[in-house]
Amino acid sequence: MICPHTAKPAYKPLSLLPRPLEAIRQFTPNWFAATMGTGVLALALAQVPVAIPGLHAIAEGLWLFNIFLFVLFTGLYAARWVLFFDEARRIFGHSTVSMFFGTIPMGLATIINGFLVFGLPRWGDGVIHVAEVLWWLDVAMSLACGVLIPYMMFTRQEHSIDQMTAVWLLPVVAAEVAAASGGLLAPHLVEAHSQLVMLVTSYVLWAFSLPVAFSILTILLLRMALHKLPHENMAASSWLALGPIGTGALGMLLLGADAPAIFAANGLPGIGEIAAGLGLVAGITLWGFGLWWMLIAVLITVRYLRAGIPFNLGWWGFTFPLGVYSLATLKLASTLSLTFFNVFGSVLVALLAVMWLIVGKRTVQGAWRGELFVSPCIAGLKK
Repeated sequence: MICPHTAKPAYKPLSLLPRPLEAIRQFTPNWFAATMGTGVLALALAQVPVAIPGLHAIAEGLWLFNIFLFVLFTGLYAARWVLFFDEARRIFGHSTVSMFFGTIPMGLATIINGFLVFGLPRWGDGVIHVAEVLWWLDVAMSLACGVLIPYMMFTRQEHSIDQMTAVWLLPVVAAEVAAASGGLLAPHLVEAHSQLVMLVTSYVLWAFSLPVAFSILTILLLRMALHKLPHENMAASSWLALGPIGTGALGMLLLGADAPAIFAANGLPGIGEIAAGLGLVAGITLWGFGLWWMLIAVLITVRYLRAGIPFNLGWWGFTFPLGVYSLATLKLASTLSLTFFNVFGSVLVALLAVMWLIVGKRTVQGAWRGELFVSPCIAGLKK
């Protein structure tokens, strides 16, 4: 999902980069895709219905590791803006890398959800306030990404249909991820009014994102029919379409699950029952659409593998979409008590774990060799 490179540069180990600050100079938001994939794996492992000794401890360890990664990446990217401001601001004019601003709030959302799954039983109710503050920060960043990046696309960047990929989805889907996170957090708030505010805000975020994402998917289908598959450097982007579909299903299921109690506590009992029913129907419907797209993505990936796929940070695109679709599947399993969703969801989580191990290993190797510290925005500039 980084820009294709026609010539392979001579990389050096991280410790032997041209200058000590080169890793900071070349740091891009693409790295936050790793926090999305790691965070969603932690959440998915915690939801597996099969009792496996030590699995929850592994999931919690991954969540803590993800917090470390997010803080590290935030520090590195902030340092780039401080030390290399003129180069850092070039990202707004880049048609691909700018899309990855959306990975920052989406990575944060997995940490917020982890506070409820792992932090609450470990540290108690005090983490709810932390999660609430972080959620509103996540909402602000998601709204900014969802509006400002498309505005840049319309006014400053160069785009064409034949060069389009599913990366266009990243800035607009962030609000949808925040909506699902809000559905998970709302019932934990103390005040009934605060619960209602968060629930309604989450519905607005869901509507803020999903129609735009589906508009992009429509154009993407046309683009692939007319211009065929993108360059192999963008191979993982075929999975990104599964992200808004899976998150849309998960969001409606989570929002609908607690809507009856929250609306009833605020004097609107009938609305809550309607919301629960709509959430379940929408969740099942979107899950079915996601199944179609996942099968298409599998076939596309197999075709790419025959020719060979060069590794880049875009490989993290294999993880998060599969992760949210796995979570939606497991949520349907717990809601409908159907064995099929339990089994299928567990299989998807297992595949997600394998993919995370593969991508994680390649990322560590690529980071050490220095080959992943490449900012396409400044590729032609002298050091």
